[in-house]
Amino acid sequence: MTQPEHLSSVSRRTVLAGGAAAGALAFSGRWSRVLAAPLITVESLTIDVNGKAAKVFAVKGPSGEGIFAKEGDRLSGAVLNAAQAPAVMHWHGQIFAPADQDRARPDGGELPPGGTDQVDFLLTPGTHWMHSHTLSEQQLLAAPLVTREADAGDAQDVVVMLHDFSFRSPEEILAGLGGANAHGGHGASQPTQGMAMPGMDHSGHGMGGMGGMGAMGGGMMGAAPGGQNAGQMGHGMGAGMGGGTGGGMMAHANDVAYDAFLANRRTLADPEVVKVEKGGKVRLRIINGGTATAFFVSVPGLKPRCIAVDGSPCVPLEAEAFPLAQGQRIDLLVDIPASGGAFPVLAQVEASARRTGLILATAGASVARITETADRPQGLLDLTFEGRLSAGRPLAQRKADKVFPIMLGEEAGYRWTLNGHTYGEGRPFAVSPGERVEMTFMNPTTMSHPMHLHGHHFQVVGIGGRRIAGAVRDTVMVPPHMPVTIAFDAGPEGEWFLHCHHLYHMATGMMAVLKVA
Repeated sequence: MTQPEHLSSVSRRTVLAGGAAAGALAFSGRWSRVLAAPLITVESLTIDVNGKAAKVFAVKGPSGEGIFAKEGDRLSGAVLNAAQAPAVMHWHGQIFAPADQDRARPDGGELPPGGTDQVDFLLTPGTHWMHSHTLSEQQLLAAPLVTREADAGDAQDVVVMLHDFSFRSPEEILAGLGGANAHGGHGASQPTQGMAMPGMDHSGHGMGGMGGMGAMGGGMMGAAPGGQNAGQMGHGMGAGMGGGTGGGMMAHANDVAYDAFLANRRTLADPEVVKVEKGGKVRLRIINGGTATAFFVSVPGLKPRCIAVDGSPCVPLEAEAFPLAQGQRIDLLVDIPASGGAFPVLAQVEASARRTGLILATAGASVARITETADRPQGLLDLTFEGRLSAGRPLAQRKADKVFPIMLGEEAGYRWTLNGHTYGEGRPFAVSPGERVEMTFMNPTTMSHPMHLHGHHFQVVGIGGRRIAGAVRDTVMVPPHMPVTIAFDAGPEGEWFLHCHHLYHMATGMMAVLKVA
């Protein structure tokens, strides 16, 4: 490490053009009750990433990047696209947003440059976010959408937005992966410019022996025959494949080579430093806005406890490192010592030594430089921590009305499938409002898949064929050869996407529709 630097000398942010105010994302101040119009503005801007100019997007609210509200507030006003490219905004984690107010839906179309949408819905409490549902998310078209819970207490809130970043365009990345965009702008007449993405060569990921998997899933869209229990089916699948992450094929992560990893748009070469109080409590609201990267989160020197995942409360749980897949959020509560000090909040890349983060520091504390490379790499994300989580407000116990086994698939040409189909090829999963639905994801592919369902929160009720009373989420990681079962009550009528939140997998086909009618 270099010599410690004082807080004031490392808290700067260099923004070359049109940037947000320093500290806008690490929100720790007042919570606004008045949401003025235009409520949200999508902008193009240029930022500095490790000394090099980068053209990106920003999503601005009344007080800077993102929306920060209180439980009981409505998101009501205009959404203005002041950027130079179309936008397809998704309100991730919002279960009260009507289907026709979320452009991330079949035939949702795009918000053109200069265009406006009107939104008006009750905000879902918790740590959520909003982002482009095209690959322009790779260019930081995302922001927090956080609604402070009525019972949040007096802890200081610090919002941490994680990103993976490339100077290459999304189109270059996708071409390097060898894939093709499978679904353009979700029904728009023309594919969006932002749908393509930056990537690296995927040709070394052999597909030998996988041909039968797509065929196996091809006829599985729909309820299991005779009400067969999907957890039992998943258990058989897991057992047949070895039940772990081996299964005869090498599991891997990080198929995109990134130039940098960001926390609130900054690297550890110039991290954000957030002022905290001696002896105070801090609630870290951490959002993985990475397009293709999962992280392990840690807070060295403190004892963090997880109190919520994906905006839903859980039974408090301590760990040294907390896995965070793409699209997921985690709320960590930490106690700042009365003696004060500086404490890094680190996010280390899965299967890598690379990391990003920010610093919590009390007044007068010396802030040491943190290297962007850890002493040793992390391993692959697994479900050990997931299996320990318990929901703070679990679903009521009841028998499933519909059961769907879902096979995740990988085919040549960087083609990713659900039940043997890319988006638009298969039939929707059809359910009725109020029905209890269970889905079991089975993953014989070489990569993990963070599976996200729009418009709903679900409970994780099975891992590896073992029934559990797990966390309530909207995004769950499904590792290779480890079945995962979720349960939810079908919500508002509409067509809701179910997809992998590794957005290059989504863009090349791993997406389907839940139709509630």
